[in-house]
Amino acid sequence: MTVVFSPSARAQFLAALAHIRRDRPDAARRFRDRAEEALRRLETFPASGRIVPEFPDLPHREVIVGSYRFFYRVVGETVWIIAVWHCAQLPDHGVPDPP
Repeated sequence: MTVVFSPSARAQFLAALAHIRRDRPDAARRFRDRAEEALRRLETFPASGRIVPEFPDLPHREVIVGSYRFFYRVVGETVWIIAVWHCAQLPDHGVPDPP
């Protein structure tokens, strides 16, 4: 399996890192490292994330790292990271499909 960010999810992840980095550069590095480790685990165990509780009927899953939710969907041999939201954000329209 290959883990790939959609363009919008990559922008969301980089924005989260920039937000954290403003006040705590060390925390931003730790968050990035923890996120990379958690997402790398999906290469071997793509079903290891939990079903999104707000949308149990959708084929999406999520991995939580710190205060952020990484939403993903497996398509063939690719794990698509399709959104990165802070846990305080409430999904109201579902998570987007991969490109």
